Amino acid sequence: MPLIRPSRDQDIPAITAIYGHHVLHGTGTFETEPPGAADMAARRADVLSKGLPYLVAEQDGEIAGFAYGNWFKPRPAYRFSVEDSIYLAPGQHRKGLGRALLAELLARFEAVGIRKAMAVIGDSANAGSVGVHRALGFTEVGTVRSCGWKFGAWRDIVIMEKVLGAGHTQPPPEPPAA
Repeated sequence: MPLIRPSRDQDIPAITAIYGHHVLHGTGTFETEPPGAADMAARRADVLSKGLPYLVAEQDGEIAGFAYGNWFKPRPAYRFSVEDSIYLAPGQHRKGLGRALLAELLARFEAVGIRKAMAVIGDSANAGSVGVHRALGFTEVGTVRSCGWKFGAWRDIVIMEKVLGAGHTQPPPEPPAA
């Protein structure tokens, strides 16, 4: 069973390599040039600065995948809605790592007061990502057709959502007045 834990600074090289592989060989991200370690470290720091989780799956002492959440949109009204991201190292698919990462990510979202988790899945043919989200209770909201051009073809995105905690049945807790 993998160890799912908060990421550390020393995980950045492995995170960068995993993500770079997906940029160069996959359609789950629509980036076309792999970011370097400094950029990945800055992205991680941004997520953590918002009090959101950035996790890794460690298997046999190696980083086998990572997952994090970031605000769905940057405007303040979206502060209770996040978009999740999950990436696995080559050869680590279909072992339950994605499901374990997503399950822990969802638990941590709920613990910090997030009410809605969303997945914006690159490429409607990405059956693995759609399947793991569906297995953990996400429902499909819709598909945006042909909105990305990668590897010489138009790619769709699939948007999925999952209500967390009290969802929209009651107002969120507001921070105390300053």
